[in-house]
Amino acid sequence: MSVSRIATRYAKSLVDLAKEQNKLDRIKTDIDSFLKATENRDFEVMIKSPIIPPNKKKQVFDALFKENFDEMTMAFLDIVVRKNRAEHLEGIAHAFVKQYQQMNKVSTVTLTTATALTEEAIAQIEKKFLESSDTSEKIDIISKVNPDLIGGFVVEFDDKLYDASVAHKLEKLKKEFAN
Repeated sequence: MSVSRIATRYAKSLVDLAKEQNKLDRIKTDIDSFLKATENRDFEVMIKSPIIPPNKKKQVFDALFKENFDEMTMAFLDIVVRKNRAEHLEGIAHAFVKQYQQMNKVSTVTLTTATALTEEAIAQIEKKFLESSDTSEKIDIISKVNPDLIGGFVVEFDDKLYDASVAHKLEKLKKEFAN
């Protein structure tokens, strides 16, 4: 079975159970925290390591998350680890977030600029996206800064990319002159 199918099926099971028990938002918070933890390279390697036995992974999860996570999330993590699917946990978490956003009609927009934007500017951009028919009813804007863009911005949402950066325009000019 493919990795994405495994992740999608486990995530759907968790979404369905959380929805049934009216804990969807609480579980989403736990999953967001888990994804934040996977940004730590050592934690990510530990999860994916076939050498570390499932009971050790469970002990690590208990030590890190038991105090703050809902018991449903902890039980889910335990099941996935016992089924030797721990290496898929990050993918399952991302699939859960995607299904949650689809269910709640939330579009995630990643906005990358050369310099940091003010809250007012982000609010205006969010308003423009809400007025358009390209996004869902709610917007979750992730703002990033990349000085290599020189100026302008890059917007990513729903598998679409709009690159209006100075660096991109310079690259296009460079290619035109090369031809």
